[in-house]
Amino acid sequence: MNSEVIEILTPRYGIAWYPWAVQYFFMIAISYSALLLTVPGLLMGKRQYQALARVALLVTVSCTLVGPVALLADLHQPLRFWHFYANLTPWSWMWLGSLLLPLYLILVVAYAWLAWRPAMQLQAQGDGWVARLSGWISLGAWQAPRWMLVMCGLGALLMSFGIMLYTGAEVAIVKARPLWNTYWLPVMFVLTGIVAAAGLVMVINRLMTGNDEEVNAQSLKVVFSTMVLAALVAALWVAEGLTGFSASVEQAFASLQGNPEWRAVAIYGLLVGVVLTLTVVLMLRQHRYLRHAWIAGLLAVHIGWTFRWMVLMEVQTVAKNTAGYYQYVLEMGSSGLLGILGTFGLWLAALLIIDILVPWKRDFQAGTH
Repeated sequence: MNSEVIEILTPRYGIAWYPWAVQYFFMIAISYSALLLTVPGLLMGKRQYQALARVALLVTVSCTLVGPVALLADLHQPLRFWHFYANLTPWSWMWLGSLLLPLYLILVVAYAWLAWRPAMQLQAQGDGWVARLSGWISLGAWQAPRWMLVMCGLGALLMSFGIMLYTGAEVAIVKARPLWNTYWLPVMFVLTGIVAAAGLVMVINRLMTGNDEEVNAQSLKVVFSTMVLAALVAALWVAEGLTGFSASVEQAFASLQGNPEWRAVAIYGLLVGVVLTLTVVLMLRQHRYLRHAWIAGLLAVHIGWTFRWMVLMEVQTVAKNTAGYYQYVLEMGSSGLLGILGTFGLWLAALLIIDILVPWKRDFQAGTH
């Protein structure tokens, strides 16, 4: 009996997205999520949420400034970013994002400037170089009407919805990756972004303010409600794969079948989510633990970053056109660990510069005239 063996060789392609992409998706998700947290206290003027809004606005601005830097680095040839604007490709989500992102950044900065400006005008009346700089930045003593703050805030919110949509869609449309090709992915990006943003607010509240327990309680409520929604979305996502309702999700499950590493990742993610949720419930029920909310905050930030690492990096180790998996080893250079640390270092620098120059801890006074 003659038997014929056919061996098919396919090239191994390197990963397309490096950890810079994780940093961008993480920073921009925290940015638009923290922006949402400013709405009750700043846009709607509710006094009980203004302390939350002050910290959330600081988080929004710092992450908005740093996120695009990570995106430029991930382009591999950053100086060619102008190609987005020289070549009209409206069918590309990435091209649409190149239009949305600058508008979003400008509106966020304008929104924060109008919110912080009255406090900077007061600071400008003092002595020293910080006072003089505050006078220059505030552009004089004229009073900004509240409608300017509201319009910039609403514009930033509108652009943020576009950022949510494009960052999720540009990944979810990749049919060659069944693990990406699902409409649940953009939803999970938003939900885990909100969890991470509320967590970072609690960490900043502990490190840079008086550890306001009301801010902690409000942030914990946001984390709890969002984790419940994320659990529901995850359950529906899994159900689609198990029932065969979604061919893409079913293929994604098949591609991971029998892989112990991915099974361990799924178990780890489930455990961390359960631990975070139980911790939040304990802190909300026992108010004496509210001063330790930063612990839950760190867990929340960890979930937001780890989810993006798994989605954007580990998924690329699954072979698209052959069986098996590629091994990815995190480099030590700028495209690896150094890039990750450098992005967080840049964010920390932005945070500290704002803290030095801007009296952001004072009450909002914009729109009182």
